[in-house]
Amino acid sequence: MASNLLAKNKLTILYGLCLAVLLFLLKWLELKFVIINNAYEVYMGAIAVFFTALGIWLALKLTKPKTVVIEKQVYVNNSAEFIINNIEVEKLGLSKRELEVLQLMAEGLSNQEISERLFVSLNTIKTHSAKVFEKMEVKRRTQAVEMGKRLSIIP
Repeated sequence: MASNLLAKNKLTILYGLCLAVLLFLLKWLELKFVIINNAYEVYMGAIAVFFTALGIWLALKLTKPKTVVIEKQVYVNNSAEFIINNIEVEKLGLSKRELEVLQLMAEGLSNQEISERLFVSLNTIKTHSAKVFEKMEVKRRTQAVEMGKRLSIIP
């Protein structure tokens, strides 16, 4: 069936191919004359494209954030029994309730969960947390927990 279609439209396909070749030839000649007549503009355009690409590449290289790897020592207590370092607790001036709040923070509980477990209000827990941060001279829960483990005041 495909060969029958080609045989019927052989002349039309041949004319179409000839026109396509002629159009390609005319466009090539037109481009050749445009380049010869406007060589200065073509070269200036090529230089502009080159320096634009160079500027984009350089900007991407210079603004790319640098990744810094920080290795931090993690303190792990491998002993079977945990003994609270009372000397450090006294040095920091932590009350029993603040120590309890710190221990519950280390367990990963939120302020709401800590308040429910200790049967106190959420604002009380926030106050205790702020006091713990202030006494331990830290800004975040993770820093407080890490320091507490390092000083052996929480397991």
